[in-house]
Amino acid sequence: MFALPFFRQPKPTLAGQKVTLRPPVTSDYGQWAALRRESQHFLSPWEPKWAADELDRGAWRQRMRRYREEMAQGSGIPFLIFEKSTGKLAGGITLGNIRHGVAQSGQIGYWMGVGHAGKGYMHEAVDLVVRFGFETLRLHRIEAACIPSNDRSIRVLEKAGFRREGLLRSYLRINGAWQDHLLYALIAGDGGSKQEQG
Repeated sequence: MFALPFFRQPKPTLAGQKVTLRPPVTSDYGQWAALRRESQHFLSPWEPKWAADELDRGAWRQRMRRYREEMAQGSGIPFLIFEKSTGKLAGGITLGNIRHGVAQSGQIGYWMGVGHAGKGYMHEAVDLVVRFGFETLRLHRIEAACIPSNDRSIRVLEKAGFRREGLLRSYLRINGAWQDHLLYALIAGDGGSKQEQG
């Protein structure tokens, strides 16, 4: 895939009122592993089944290599979410499966550490990434998919202005089983989050 000039520039930092987003670096491993470990029970119903070495340093290095490749190809950009007030890692959000040409689209996926949920961090992170996708990457469409029983995720997406478009049957293998997902999408010019519209 052709790489946008943006992806050859310094890695972006996105700042909101409550959170700061930036791509991960190798030295984030300790914070990332600790937060993922303490949040495993909270996250496992909504994520692919974790590998035995999921939190090992070697698996982190492989993850970092994949991130660098995706950024170099212009196909994805990961961000870690940090509390602005404390600098602590709170979660992660990725804009991936970026396609150009006639599609001009991407997909977001995200996770939040158990102690940071319910504080409005993810809503702000989604807004920041959406703005980045539309304004910096010039995407036309951003999609997200979530399991129908994931009420938290549905609230985040709908508050951010995403519209439900349909049901993707047996879409992703989550926690060891194929799961249906609701498809949400936001189109450039849709008007942003409901909070901003109100």
